[in-house]
Amino acid sequence: MLKEHTTNPFNIVVIVAALGYFVDIYDLILFSIVRIPSLQSLGIAASELKSSGIYLYNLQMGGMMVGGIVWGMLGDKKGRLSALFLTILLYSVANIANGFVTNLTQYAWLRSIAGFGLAGELGVGITLVSEVMTKETRAWGTSLVAGFGVTGAVLAYFVAVWGWREAYWTGGVLGLLLLGLRLYVHESGMYHNIKSSDAKRGNFFSLFTNGKKFFKYLCCILVGIPVWFAIGILIVFSKEFGEALGITGPVNTGKTVMFHYIGAAIGSILIGFVSQKLKSRRKALVIFIVAMGILCCCYFSASGVSPNQFYFLIFVLGIAMGYWAMFVTVSSEQFGTNIRSTVTTTVPNFVRGTIVGMSIWWNYMAAGMGIIKSAMIIGAVVIPVAIAAVVMLKETHGKDLDYIEVD
Repeated sequence: MLKEHTTNPFNIVVIVAALGYFVDIYDLILFSIVRIPSLQSLGIAASELKSSGIYLYNLQMGGMMVGGIVWGMLGDKKGRLSALFLTILLYSVANIANGFVTNLTQYAWLRSIAGFGLAGELGVGITLVSEVMTKETRAWGTSLVAGFGVTGAVLAYFVAVWGWREAYWTGGVLGLLLLGLRLYVHESGMYHNIKSSDAKRGNFFSLFTNGKKFFKYLCCILVGIPVWFAIGILIVFSKEFGEALGITGPVNTGKTVMFHYIGAAIGSILIGFVSQKLKSRRKALVIFIVAMGILCCCYFSASGVSPNQFYFLIFVLGIAMGYWAMFVTVSSEQFGTNIRSTVTTTVPNFVRGTIVGMSIWWNYMAAGMGIIKSAMIIGAVVIPVAIAAVVMLKETHGKDLDYIEVD
């Protein structure tokens, strides 16, 4: 049986959380890869592929936003493991069903349900890892979770070759296998300690009734938005950007996604090392976000380069975007045990959900100024705001997490 804390970063909790995030990323990125072939298979006209893709993507992200609230609250009220069991079960069933869709309406419903089900994987997993590891080593644990987890995108790229229906079935089966492995995981000691207290657990609305708490929560969300600006716009629609930039050959979205997430896997581990070396979460985050801003400028300036040069740029951009794991860890460290799961689960899903607004804004501006200039404007807003939000948050390196949040 697991102890309440352990210094071993390779314990079963880290492994299971990493596999959960692996499935999370697999599914999120799979749609980006099979977007065009799956819609073509369903008879969607070429002129409607982009709008239908945005519609489905937004429904998936909307489902994740709602799911983030539900699973986060459940993780605080009923336990981290209860949420992790239910979230992967719902996702698995939805994904298997997704492989049998015959029209856009069915596709839309199941993308929304799968998004809702998958929403708890990263947040609840990071919460559990943060609570079972020591304050000195938890950054390594969460970095390992993210570093391995993002390679799910690489698997998605290779499995998609079999066919888009087979790729969805594979995701569902992976989820069911993970469900069995979770039988060997135990609840965190910190959560057991608060179950006997009078503290309110999982009160999502308490985050909005206290100005100081709300501001801290908002800053956590703002820190992560640049990642999904890059993923949801620059990566998902890399084929369209390649054409607009005049890349000398066709850009394969699947390859773009694969190279990006290979970079993100490296970046996830690298930022853990940087954070430990500097003994600062905030400094590490600022370094990576600034690097991401510079690389986005390189992306928009990549006119006339070859596809391979473009893929390399995507790979390096992925390294900078590896700060996602640290951002989620910092969000978890900002709040007490009785609301930690709620925060850690809702924050990344709200960030993911912002792609709905960003994609609508981007699409609207693109009609008048093109996709490149409109994307540049969004990046010029979200990246500086993220840096400012990091500065506003308190340093959490080495912080003891065994405490209760008081309203």
